[in-house]
Amino acid sequence: METNLKNKVAVVTGAGGVICSSMAKSLAAMGVKTALVDINAEAVEKLALEIEKEFNITSIGVAASVLDKDSLIAAKKVINSKLGSINYLINGAGGNSPQATSGVDQMEESDLENLDQTFFGMKMEGFDKVFDLNFKGTILPSMVFAMDMIENKSGSIVNVSSMNSYRPLTRIAAYSAAKAAVNNFTQWLSVHFSKMGVRVNAIAPGFLLTNQNRFLLTDEATGAPTARGEKIIKNTPMERYGTPEELQGTLLYLLSDWSAFVTGVVIPVDGGFSAYSGV
Repeated sequence: METNLKNKVAVVTGAGGVICSSMAKSLAAMGVKTALVDINAEAVEKLALEIEKEFNITSIGVAASVLDKDSLIAAKKVINSKLGSINYLINGAGGNSPQATSGVDQMEESDLENLDQTFFGMKMEGFDKVFDLNFKGTILPSMVFAMDMIENKSGSIVNVSSMNSYRPLTRIAAYSAAKAAVNNFTQWLSVHFSKMGVRVNAIAPGFLLTNQNRFLLTDEATGAPTARGEKIIKNTPMERYGTPEELQGTLLYLLSDWSAFVTGVVIPVDGGFSAYSGV
């Protein structure tokens, strides 16, 4: 069964990162022309060249900030002039911050001597950074890049959420809350766009080693799993971390006409983590 992906145009935000660069390659393999948007121009320009060489399909790197609407509007003009009308949007920009991460899982009496390691030591600038990047960084690109889809009455948006959105993990209060907001916004926007031919869904990855979480899951000196990393593996029925490539099938499904009657859902790709109670 063929899909409707070939020769369409997809915008991928956060394309300079591990997860979204993999997603961009999976789209290119299906014949999708990709616009790789990231604040790091050098990273996406290099990736675009790699994609064109490997898959023989047009790809461009475009520098823009997902928190600056004017820069996104400027990026859209470049994309439209070089690739044409936008059919798909993958909102992949996101990340966590050590400033909004507590040093302990659960506060105990002994922590009263060192409140900096608890909730009370978190910095509001860290919360602002995480919430802006993950939540506003999903809203603003949707406002700008979805306009082509609305005009064409056809298109699909896929937001990148997280397992933290279902059950908040210890330590990462801001990231969990921000991704929960992404889920809620995904559902809201799916209803708002439902009569315009534009579908909105999300993927909730389980635990993948990325630049954002590596400091929490592996020992910087030895590379061995931290105590937290060991907990994650123990509570993931498949007993391993996922890989970015294992998100590709769900992404392609949500963008393609295989999921023509699917909107407003968040699909976990998590090795069974969300299904496991720990016993």
